Amino acid sequence: MGEINVAELAVIGSINMDVVNRVEQHPLPGETVQGKQTSYHPGGKGANQAVAAARAGASVRMAGAVGEDSFGPVLLGALAEHGVQTDSVQRLPGTSGLAFITVDAAGENSIILSAGANGEFTPGRLRSVWDGLAECSAVLLQNEIPWDTTFAAMKRAKERGMRVYFNPAPALRPPLEAYPLLHSLILNETEAAFLTGSALPDEERETEAVQKLIARGAESVILTLGARGLVYGDRYGSAFRLPAYRVEPVDTTAAGDTFIGAYAAARQRDDSVEASLRFASAAAAIAVTRSGAQESVPERGEIAAFLRERSPFL
Repeated sequence: MGEINVAELAVIGSINMDVVNRVEQHPLPGETVQGKQTSYHPGGKGANQAVAAARAGASVRMAGAVGEDSFGPVLLGALAEHGVQTDSVQRLPGTSGLAFITVDAAGENSIILSAGANGEFTPGRLRSVWDGLAECSAVLLQNEIPWDTTFAAMKRAKERGMRVYFNPAPALRPPLEAYPLLHSLILNETEAAFLTGSALPDEERETEAVQKLIARGAESVILTLGARGLVYGDRYGSAFRLPAYRVEPVDTTAAGDTFIGAYAAARQRDDSVEASLRFASAAAAIAVTRSGAQESVPERGEIAAFLRERSPFL
């Protein structure tokens, strides 16, 4: 067992091709609306977060699967173009993961996922690539691959002394024994309501949700609130809110993934929690002013310039 490379982040998760349709407004059930434009963009929560972390300055290794279809090489090429190592990504028979995304005139999106090869990335396949990941200092996980694989990665990482960053999206209730494995649980208000079983209608309930998740064993919890900023809490008693930077949104598709990847990158270079959260908030603010998923993710220099040019949260 070699020394842990503190610069490396392993991202284990989904790799999708996003099929994006732009509409004036989202259709109601049973309604047909006219699309304004259709485009194709490499995406997937795992891949998006890997790209965000790499562009934010981290050394990133991706693990997951793509299909043996025409999208596979495109998706691998997009990761490599952004500096993400892909030797732990497997090509499997069948189709790559697909995400059908509808974006309205206000920049809000709805998404339908088709797992494809992501659904075939089993614990056994994780074991086959683990040696390439085990020298990383942290692992970043989501919920777009089988839960058994994600949980196995958490346990392996914890045993190895790696930080575990977890974004429970799409929402899934992890077993209670998963929470103590987590260094950072990063989720939005919809996911927090699902995990806690309580709606979050006001600031008091938001704070209660964070404390409830910490009580289950997570070392720290970051509750993101979109344009209203975020709530942070940890088991050591630290708790605070940060507002969001004010920007004119164009497309919110990759905002959450950008935030998470940028936060993990900042924490892995030993930035403080608050500095990392400000850095991640700035990255997400830049991303929502651009179209697409990975194409919208800013680089570390852009984020630093954004922070220099603004008083906090203007």
